[in-house]
Order: sequence, then structure tokens, then C-alpha cells
Amino acid sequence: MKVDFFIVGAPKAGTTSLYHYLNEHPKIVMSTQKETDFFSDESLQKQAMYYGKNRINTIEKYHALFQNTEKEVLGEASVSYLFYDDVPKKIKIYNPNGKIIILLRNPIDRAFSHYLMDYRLGLVSQSFDEIVGAKNKDEKTKLFYQQYIELGMYYQQVKRYLDVFGKENICILFYQDFKQDGAKEVKNIYQFLGVESNFEAEVGKKHNTFSMPKNAIVRKIYSVVWLRKLLNKLIPSSIIKTIKTTLFRKDKKPKLSEESRLELYAVFNEDVKQLEELLAKDLSRWRK
Repeated sequence: MKVDFFIVGAPKAGTTSLYHYLNEHPKIVMSTQKETDFFSDESLQKQAMYYGKNRINTIEKYHALFQNTEKEVLGEASVSYLFYDDVPKKIKIYNPNGKIIILLRNPIDRAFSHYLMDYRLGLVSQSFDEIVGAKNKDEKTKLFYQQYIELGMYYQQVKRYLDVFGKENICILFYQDFKQDGAKEVKNIYQFLGVESNFEAEVGKKHNTFSMPKNAIVRKIYSVVWLRKLLNKLIPSSIIKTIKTTLFRKDKKPKLSEESRLELYAVFNEDVKQLEELLAKDLSRWRK
């Protein structure tokens, strides 16, 4: 068997929703674990990344994540694949005919959304403004800066995939388009993958929506990665969902400070211009 397509990122750009929508299709099977990180495992281990997910580091473990291989198309979604420069060639060696799906979001909004996710998980305690504005960054701050800022430098990341796979094997979606008309964008993906495009996924169902722990104690407990993983293994998913509903509250997202927005505009502006030229795509809405 071979996995046929790969949703490679970017983080916080709609990959979780797309993963679920594609998994609904009768001819598509997605890996049972989103974020397999199989092709980026070595890089993640070198950086000692702090998410602590179940490690998929052998081809046997990887293929075991696909339980119904009789379906026509197999796919997975790992947002770490976009950032690390050796991943495109690794995927190409594994499957020379593989197809790549990339979702991109305004890098400023993506950065702040990524920070809010980590803050909710209790993985970061610094304010976003402190991380963005820090002049002398320690190793931990550098890692957060990578996750929130450098991952949004899309030009080189996208170019690597275009160089390795060619534009005919790559489909690029933009978060704002996906959010405005998910049904249309999902149908485009079906066509790209060569499966029946008249199937309608439940695009009205939201995945990975924003919520916050109801108090500091819950946030502290939730930040213990090994405990969270253990509970997810021992407790049925239906009960986990009930617990999250009880302990977390849906809340309005905090707003990014104007000072940080202006600073990030300056950081990302040149990269956005290069991406516009690479894709022949007007991205002026990202520069407003």
C-alpha cells in the first residue's frame, strides 16, 4: 500500500476541518491519527517539540493507521510537513505520484491563532506581544517564535513543494475562501484527487473551534501532556467530549494588539510579495 495524498499545512489554516470532511467521502480513508508526523519525525525529535504526540516513526506504525485500505484513496494530514525542508523529498521517495494539499492563511492571523491554541493547552505562559517583541530570545522563546512567526513565512515552504512535485500535483487552498464556501473548496479537492465530486460532506460541522479552560487549575492540568494522552487512551471519546464541554467554555477570541499587528506586517510583507509572484495570486487582502 501507499498513501496517496498529504495535507501538509499550514497549521491553524483549516487542516483539521478538511481532514474530517475528506474522511466522510466513501472512497477516501484518512489516517486514524491526524498529525502522523511520520516524514517529519526526525526533525521534530531534534527540536524536542513540546506537543508530545504519539510517535509514528516506522513504516509499520504508519501503515497501521489506515484501517480500510480497500478504499480508492488514502490520505493523511500533518501540518509539520510544510515547514521542514527535507520533508518534500522524503514524501516523493515514498510515493513519486503523491498529491499535495496546502492550506494557507493570512500569516498574522495564523500566528496569533497558533499562539492562542498553545496558550489554551497551557504550553506557553508568555504574552504574544512578549514573544514577538523579544530582542534577546532564549531557546524556548526561539521555539515559540518559530511556531508562530517562521511557520508563516510561506514562500520558501511552498516553493520547495512546487520544485519537488510540480504544480500539477499540488492544490493550494486559502483559509478565507475555505471558510466562506467550504462546500465549493472541498469539491475542488475531490476533483483534484480524482474521486466523485458530487458527494457532499457536512461542511457546516465545525472542527477544532476555539475554547478556553474555565479556570487556571483546569488549564494547569491540561498542560500535562502525558496525562492528557493517558486519559485520551483510557476514556472513550464520547466521554472525553463531555468532559471538555464541562471544563472548557467557548469564548470570544482575544484580539491581537495593534502594535504587534503592525510589527508582524513588517515581518511578513516581503515574504507575501514573493508568494504572490510565485503563485500569480493577488494576496493584497493579507496586506490590509
